[in-house]
Amino acid sequence: MPEGPSIVILREAVEALHLEGHQIRAVEGNSKIDQYVLLGKTVVSFRSWGKHFLICFKAHTLRIHFLLFGSYRINERKPSPVRLSLQFAADELNFYACSVKLFDKPVHEIYDWSGDIMADEWNAAKALEKLKRSPGMLACDALLNQDIFAGSGNIIKNEVLFRIRVHPLSVLGALPNAKLAEMVQEVRNYAFQFLHWKKEFTLKKHWLAHTKKTCPRCYIPFTKAHTGKTNRRSFFCSNCQVLYPN
Repeated sequence: MPEGPSIVILREAVEALHLEGHQIRAVEGNSKIDQYVLLGKTVVSFRSWGKHFLICFKAHTLRIHFLLFGSYRINERKPSPVRLSLQFAADELNFYACSVKLFDKPVHEIYDWSGDIMADEWNAAKALEKLKRSPGMLACDALLNQDIFAGSGNIIKNEVLFRIRVHPLSVLGALPNAKLAEMVQEVRNYAFQFLHWKKEFTLKKHWLAHTKKTCPRCYIPFTKAHTGKTNRRSFFCSNCQVLYPN
């Protein structure tokens, strides 16, 4: 599942086409939205919020969510069936195996940018307050909660917890305030490092915990387990990542 930094890369690639102010000339694909609504629509902007890629119109917002296996192509096609294809005068955007939803509202009425870990409007204080309001939540669930950290996914979860030395099954209410603040700060820090390394095609080389077998601090085997409500894979060191119990 693409995480926030990967969606930023898509947004930047589409923005480079300078399609703002251009009309959609043709629409096709097997999505269940009313595709005819998009014909002739003029794009106002392209945005990203968390794991959502957004195509914005004056009175509508088109949301692309790539789920687990979604993908896209710009000015080329895959042999697999296209979920949604948007064709402009000289360019086309093609989306595959994703969720497509069309809202009859402008984007600013739908999204709160202060919750997006990649946004200029990101508000760390709000994120910290949300963590404090959920004392029974596990740390691994908090870092995957899009209402708190929009754009954070399983890679960010594992890497941040390792960096701040917190066990994924720690309960938020047991973490010191300083540790909660460190979590908020490190999510933002790592997300932009993720973006930089992804653009360099070196992201995996920089993983310290995600999919790894040995702790680079303690030189002992990592524990691999499916944790939290989402049952996603966690990779952690039982020695240096502290378990803060309830």
